[in-house]
Amino acid sequence: MAENTAGRPVVVGVDGSEASVAALRWAGEQARALGTGVLAVHAWEPAAGLAPYAPASGRPTRAEQREAAAGLLASAVRRVFGGRVGTGVRAVLVEGPPARVLLRQARGAALLALGRGDHGRWDGPALGAVGRECLRYAPVPVVTVPAPDRGAARLRSVGEAFTPSGAA
Repeated sequence: MAENTAGRPVVVGVDGSEASVAALRWAGEQARALGTGVLAVHAWEPAAGLAPYAPASGRPTRAEQREAAAGLLASAVRRVFGGRVGTGVRAVLVEGPPARVLLRQARGAALLALGRGDHGRWDGPALGAVGRECLRYAPVPVVTVPAPDRGAARLRSVGEAFTPSGAA
């Protein structure tokens, strides 16, 4: 029996990577097929990567970091949806650890979509720590969408998978 997804968005983690942009694109297609919306989520944490002896003038302020994070999210949404971002797409910027933020935002969602990329090991899993934690603790189904590969077939949404296309 199919679950009712009306009013339950497809939540997608956006970190600016090609894989997360692919996940956002897929989430948009999936949301249309399910008759629901998209909630694009970018989690950010204040950078602590500068050495303590670095000059204060070289450190971005919290406001500058938040502005950069908001710009990253807005850029990804514009890249996928262009000027046609309608009421069915919401973008949310949340300060906090990415896995925790995504798991919280996924409560009550139809599903959680995450980008999957190459994390440096040809024989290892293509999910980083955030993706693995989401797979382990998510309260909803999780879909991992691969980064685009020019030679690979495009991942289809549920609606496309069950639509006759004449191709085998």
